[in-house]
Amino acid sequence: MNAMNTLPLQVTGVATLLALVFAFWLKSGDGLRAQLRAGVLTADRIGTTIAAIIACLALTVAVFAGLWQVVARFATETPSVWSEALVRTALIWMAFIGLAVAIRAGALVSIDIAHRLSRGMLRSVLEGISLASILLMLGVMFWFGWTMAERVKFQEMAGLEVSMAWGYAAIPLGAVFAMLGSIAHFLDRRSEELESAV
Repeated sequence: MNAMNTLPLQVTGVATLLALVFAFWLKSGDGLRAQLRAGVLTADRIGTTIAAIIACLALTVAVFAGLWQVVARFATETPSVWSEALVRTALIWMAFIGLAVAIRAGALVSIDIAHRLSRGMLRSVLEGISLASILLMLGVMFWFGWTMAERVKFQEMAGLEVSMAWGYAAIPLGAVFAMLGSIAHFLDRRSEELESAV
């Protein structure tokens, strides 16, 4: 394996361990820990709100661009050259940015049964393993998303005539929002999805 393949894994592994230690340190305690925890949760509230707004706007853009594509194709018989690319890009943005909202709400498939049945140290270990797995995956997504955005910045999207980097930028940006959401979920667990499940 060359350094290009192992370096991202080494960096994200070390960063994940540091973030995990920091999250466990923040999770309990008063004084400085409580202030830092409140700061992280405030940053998460702001970040998750921004992510939800961006994801909703991206979905709205995708819906209206798709509607225009249908109208242009069947009503005017001249299909739009830009709408398909815009729908695809908007849906990519919606999915990657919306990931942060889903993680924060506890709406992803996870080890919920094990979490419900466990107590004490076992529950903390399961939460730590879950956080480490999420952060490691998001770290890899950030690294390679950033790399891809850098590689394609001089290429243009067909039909939109903007840099392809704008499409790939959703990956690292979504990963950052999702990292913040996953740490906040670890500190202040929400399982809104489970509470409304049948």
